[in-house]
Amino acid sequence: MTTLLICDDHKVLTDALATVVGLDDDLQLVAPPVHDPETAIQLSAEHLPDVVLMDIVFKGGMSGIDATRRIKEISPATKVVIITAHDEDRLLVEAVEAGASGFLGKGEAVEEVLAAAKAAAEGEVLIDPATLTRLLAQVAREREARREATTLLDDLTDREREILQLLAEGMRNEGIATKLFISPQTVQTHVRNILGKLRVHSKLEAVAFAVKQGAITV
Repeated sequence: MTTLLICDDHKVLTDALATVVGLDDDLQLVAPPVHDPETAIQLSAEHLPDVVLMDIVFKGGMSGIDATRRIKEISPATKVVIITAHDEDRLLVEAVEAGASGFLGKGEAVEEVLAAAKAAAEGEVLIDPATLTRLLAQVAREREARREATTLLDDLTDREREILQLLAEGMRNEGIATKLFISPQTVQTHVRNILGKLRVHSKLEAVAFAVKQGAITV
């Protein structure tokens, strides 16, 4: 018997899935379908289902990807299968990194979705080879980009990081010079060095790069 939790904000879909589950002797819902990820997390903690069928996009603040990550932290053995109408690589990569076992389109027949849930419970990975290859390539590219970004940021001196933070706070060169008790020309030299080390072309681009990598805050 495979225990199942369904979380999707499309009630027509969840009702159809629940109806078919009720007719399948090999599947059992741990609770009626829910329509928000917060409730899915709570029920997963209470019931530790074998499989959670999870949408990605909800109207509230939390996404299905965030919920997947939390569910896997609470119940590592639970398999989370993403049911989505979205096929953007970025979302799929984030879902894989969060611990999802696979993806199903919302156009799939209800019977196919439930067959996939059983397969996931048995440890099957529900990603077709072409999609898996594409996602793995993107993950590899992004990891390499993060490593390169870390290397570039590590080259900055403490003073350059300080100036970059002040730029992020909206200060101009003259204001930075006054605050740090250095000349505007020295600030400009530091800015040129920052742009060169980060391989960017403007102060705005440098700030955006550093914020994205978590090196400074805004």
